[in-house]
Amino acid sequence: MIEEPIPVDFKLTPENELEIKWNDNEVTRYRFQFLRGSCPCAECVSEDTGQRLVFPKDIPSNIRPVEARPVGRYAYQIVWSDGHDTGLFSYKYLRELAIGDS
Repeated sequence: MIEEPIPVDFKLTPENELEIKWNDNEVTRYRFQFLRGSCPCAECVSEDTGQRLVFPKDIPSNIRPVEARPVGRYAYQIVWSDGHDTGLFSYKYLRELAIGDS
């Protein structure tokens, strides 16, 4: 059975990015604006249609994560400087986002 990667360290970089080190030694980085605009919560993605309602371009460039709270052993709830805190970023989703954040 292949285990899902698990974050072992979070760091905010001087380039306004969140850097995550994983237990498989992978290191991923996410621009704050991209990550906040990729929030998977029901406010940001329609529960009925699955259509994204909030995009990275809609997010102010000065957005910052304030806190990341673990949710069980599968996700983090990120609290943002704009007060948004309803998104749960699963470990799997974070790894998928790292591929798309170019």
